[in-house]
Amino acid sequence: MNFVEELQWRGMIHTVMPGTEELLNKEMISAYVGIDPTADSLHIGHLVGVMMLKHLQRSGHKPIVLVGGATGMIGDPSGKSEERNLLDEDTLRHNQECLKAQLTKLLDFDTDAPNRAEMVNNYDWMKDFSFLSFIRDVGKHITVNYMMAKDSVKKRLTGEAGEGMSFTEFTYQLVQGYDFLHLYQHNNCKLQMGGSDQWGNITTGTELIRRKTGGEAFALTCPLITKADGGKFGKTETGNVWLDPARTSPYRFYQFWLNTSDADAEKYIRIFTLYGKDEIEAMIAEHQAAPHLRVLQKALAKDITIRIHSEADYLSAVEASEILFGKGTAEALHRLDEETLISVFEGVPQYEISTADLSAGIGIVDLVADKTTIFPSKGEARRMLKDGGVQVNKTKVGEEFIAEASQLLSGKYLLVQKGKKNYYLLIVK
Repeated sequence: MNFVEELQWRGMIHTVMPGTEELLNKEMISAYVGIDPTADSLHIGHLVGVMMLKHLQRSGHKPIVLVGGATGMIGDPSGKSEERNLLDEDTLRHNQECLKAQLTKLLDFDTDAPNRAEMVNNYDWMKDFSFLSFIRDVGKHITVNYMMAKDSVKKRLTGEAGEGMSFTEFTYQLVQGYDFLHLYQHNNCKLQMGGSDQWGNITTGTELIRRKTGGEAFALTCPLITKADGGKFGKTETGNVWLDPARTSPYRFYQFWLNTSDADAEKYIRIFTLYGKDEIEAMIAEHQAAPHLRVLQKALAKDITIRIHSEADYLSAVEASEILFGKGTAEALHRLDEETLISVFEGVPQYEISTADLSAGIGIVDLVADKTTIFPSKGEARRMLKDGGVQVNKTKVGEEFIAEASQLLSGKYLLVQKGKKNYYLLIVK
């Protein structure tokens, strides 16, 4: 598999340094992507870089994930308008272990092959570097003029983005450049990859390698992913979409991909899945013939939910989705954990009822027309109950139905459905 050609048709190349493709076709090399350990989970914004490494490994080359323990203590000015919070070593180490656990699902770290994935932390080689040694051995090779010419620096210094720039962040590109030099010298790493906003930092590394060793290194960047409406990819009203199920449930994760627009789904299915070119073109044609079936969104959500979480989580998310749209069963509803239940019915009207009301049992008419205002009157409630238009926990009920504590979902919820599409969540407190 030709790595550059693979990224090209997937829309994952923004800029590539001349000679990169020739190098990759000539020999097995190592290439790296840097990830900031600012949290103990990756979010979907990291997946573009990880997918670049995945395709690299599939092409027979060795992927290196560089966790920026040292650079995370500084803060990268690229694309930022403010200084970032600095982390202590214990937090960084904890975050690194968590990221490694997630990455093992996406990259092959355990194979015996020479191109098995590797994780390194730049804190390991930066922590004993004295300031004097650094400015002598690294700083003298890159001029201030060269550093000032970078867009990320110019924007901060001219006041276009934020309140200037500290010396700490100004030195960031030197530290990242040294990372590339270190990996070039110790890991046969000749290529650094990243988002297009990283081009300046990456080329500082190639320049440092050239000036310090006379060697040649290369750079490749991918476009920054945006949504068709111009919004920021990976952000929702509740914040980042995380890979950690404790931060973003598999159901919410699945729903994020399922709810992408047609234009975005056509782009994302190339970038975030492992489907081949012919498969994707066939799916796009099928989708365009019947957009309402959402072929692309379903294929995208399935592939990525299974790879990040599991097939069981994917099936559970599909089942939960069907409950909201009238296809789910009472058994499926009872299988939902509390977090997924709340996610599925987020936004539906909610009512609180007391534990005392349920302890002795409460008739359905009183429940829906007295304790709550699901129905404006008991007469209207009785008419709909008689016609079979009311369900409790996905089971049709009649006027004689008594709600009891034993029926509660997750020990504290009742789901009332009026007609086909109107849901109400009763919370017992």
